[in-house]
Amino acid sequence: MLTNLSIRDVVLIEALDLSLHAGFTALTGETGAGKSILLDSLGLALGERASAGLVRAGADEARVTASFDVPLDHPAYALLNEQGIPAEAGEPLMLRRIISKEGRSRAWVNDQAVGITLMRRVAVTLVEIQGQHEQMGLADSSTHRGLLDAYGVGSSLLTDVTRAYVTWQKLITELETARRNLQEAAREEEWLRHTVDELSTLAPQAGEEDALAQQRHALQQAERRGEAIAAAQAELNPRDRRNAGPAAALRGASRALQRLLPPPSAEKTTHDPLEARTSEALAALEGAENALAEAETLLSRLADESEANPRLLEEAEERLFALRAAARKHDVTVEDLPGLRERLTLRLAALETGVTHLDALQQAMQEARTVYETSARRLSAAREKAARKLEQAVTRELKPIKLEKARFLVDIQPLPPENWSAQGMEQITFLIAANPGQPPGPLAKVASGGELSRLMLALKLVLAEQSAIGTIVFDEIDAGVGGATAAAIGERLHRLASRSVQVLAVTHSPQVAASADAHLRIGKIVRNGNTATHAAPLGMEERQEEIARMLAGDVITDAARAAAASLLGQKND
Repeated sequence: MLTNLSIRDVVLIEALDLSLHAGFTALTGETGAGKSILLDSLGLALGERASAGLVRAGADEARVTASFDVPLDHPAYALLNEQGIPAEAGEPLMLRRIISKEGRSRAWVNDQAVGITLMRRVAVTLVEIQGQHEQMGLADSSTHRGLLDAYGVGSSLLTDVTRAYVTWQKLITELETARRNLQEAAREEEWLRHTVDELSTLAPQAGEEDALAQQRHALQQAERRGEAIAAAQAELNPRDRRNAGPAAALRGASRALQRLLPPPSAEKTTHDPLEARTSEALAALEGAENALAEAETLLSRLADESEANPRLLEEAEERLFALRAAARKHDVTVEDLPGLRERLTLRLAALETGVTHLDALQQAMQEARTVYETSARRLSAAREKAARKLEQAVTRELKPIKLEKARFLVDIQPLPPENWSAQGMEQITFLIAANPGQPPGPLAKVASGGELSRLMLALKLVLAEQSAIGTIVFDEIDAGVGGATAAAIGERLHRLASRSVQVLAVTHSPQVAASADAHLRIGKIVRNGNTATHAAPLGMEERQEEIARMLAGDVITDAARAAAASLLGQKND
């Protein structure tokens, strides 16, 4: 509910702070006292259109702050949470608006700057205004279906329809996706078959690229080792016969030195130093021959052990290059080739099973639609029953408030299938025929301002528990009525306020004012040559005097005071 309204420099209001309470509060005052300014100020805090003309003459800006006491599970907080605006338990929800004298507007919710659109979205969950010139809340036909459902339709029916609709729509989406995939696959069937055959022939394996790269590297190393060994062997045993090689050279050197030594049968007569050194040289040549022979043996053994396989290297390279070429062709990595083949194979298989799958989905979708239609028809029947009940309940409230000739109707119009939704298959609109013979029409277009406000009161009495809005403002709901009708309006405003709804009513009717739980008098005062609007809460004696003024006019008589006391006494009774 609205707990405080702080106004600064709005038209004739210089500074005004109102503390409001639960129940029914009447706002009264002479014509021109500023009651409309008070409502305009509240409208600013609710995000209504602003203009520089609202700023008090001589002031730089107008300020309005409205504070509300609402539970944390209120829809307003859900909207704020979506925007990252936090709420704390026990803290008021505050809407603040500032209008500069140039007409610029700024808005805050809980001291965080917001756009006017968000301020309005929050405000419509908090306050509903029913007035002579503007209607909010029940006049909006988009709310009627939800109000009717909350009034007389079981929640299980709504849940069944929502669940059936979601299932049906999900299957529609699946069917459209499957149909689209099948069409795409059919268009590329030839390419799919060729590619799958190509990849199946290639048969790529996971991890194959790394294994082939390692194998190729090892074979290349083996090839290089074989070439080195072969070069070493060629040096020792050259194929060119003009180059005898080291072995032949050693043997030739040995034969040449052998001629320097005497024959073995010759008798040695003297010691020959040259002969000894020649023998040493021959021994060295013999050792070299033995070492060379050993080297040849080792090289031959190494060549056998390190024998390279050019064919294996060629096969590894061909396989590796083929895999990489296929990866480039399909713009994937080699590692992704097995997965690509699997996906394309499945798409190709879908061509064979797709029609069957489509038929199954089509059947499932039709069955889901049947379930939805069955549930929605049950909901429609329940709404029809609730509509007649709501019409009767509202009609009972119309006669005492001088709308006995009016007819309230709940219009239920079937929607075309393309407009069916999780909320059902019909559109709900509240209609009113204000006079006999007049065709029923939308609430805000058929009834006059006073009639519409009274109709809204009747609706609110019936639907009070179905709305999260905690504050309702009625502006001159008693316009054009008096006596018993005004008393009936006052009694209904009081009854509405007793249902956990805060009611504020701007009224000229003493009967309505006397029915209130609290009373604020709006008036004008002149200070330093300037006129300003003020509002004062009234005690019992002051209330009696104000109601007497409303009964008698400028000259308050004892009879008027007695009548006022009687009205207040009736309320207290």
